[in-house]
Amino acid sequence: MYAQRPLPYAPTPYSYTPTSSLTATINLDEEVKLSANSAERELYESLAELYSIITTLDALEKAFLKDSVGEAEYTETCARLLKQYKSNLADEGVQRGFGELEAFKREWGLECPRATERLRVGIPATVEQPSHRASTKQGGGGRGGGGEEGNSNSNSGSGGADATLVVSATENFITLLDAIKMGLLTKDVLHPLLGDIIQSVNRVTNREFENKGKIVQWLIALNQMKAVDQLSEDQAREFHFDMDQAYYGFKAVLK
Repeated sequence: MYAQRPLPYAPTPYSYTPTSSLTATINLDEEVKLSANSAERELYESLAELYSIITTLDALEKAFLKDSVGEAEYTETCARLLKQYKSNLADEGVQRGFGELEAFKREWGLECPRATERLRVGIPATVEQPSHRASTKQGGGGRGGGGEEGNSNSNSGSGGADATLVVSATENFITLLDAIKMGLLTKDVLHPLLGDIIQSVNRVTNREFENKGKIVQWLIALNQMKAVDQLSEDQAREFHFDMDQAYYGFKAVLK
């Protein structure tokens, strides 16, 4: 006869009785620690730093493609980020926690194809593929007639290359070839020497020469190795042959 009175929306003190299984077992006012000790905290900080480096590098690559950042600033920033990335992973504990780049990206939902490619190559895009702006400037200087600056910038050709830069590039080639002959075949020795070569020859000329592409190929190959890994005897012989040919190709383009 009479309709049942509806219960109020909010529970009253008499409508709910907490059970022991639902009672909190921690102090909700106590700060939750993400790490149990200093070693874990340092690991998480390093992984966070790597995450930041990867996302920043991807943004830098996009900005460079859009011409939103100059070549000099891009090269300096990219080289610094690559160095920081390698330095963080030089620690064995961080390397174990990080794992492989693709696994790290999946775990944290990272979509960064440009940064992935730059980390695979291991050198800035301006080093991998030198700019041709110097030759453009040179042409403009020559058109002016009295362009003393135009003559000094003729290093994109051959004979007018700056002697100091040529000597530096030559010394870098000889240092690398000597290191191979001496059996110094680990990545942490060869990769920096090879990086110095590609940068020094790009300062001298932006022209292609025989086996120049091999320098970049070996840079990428070495970049995939661990710091303590070293080339096999066969790899070392092939590497020496390619770099020897690249050296002669570099000297030929200067004639």
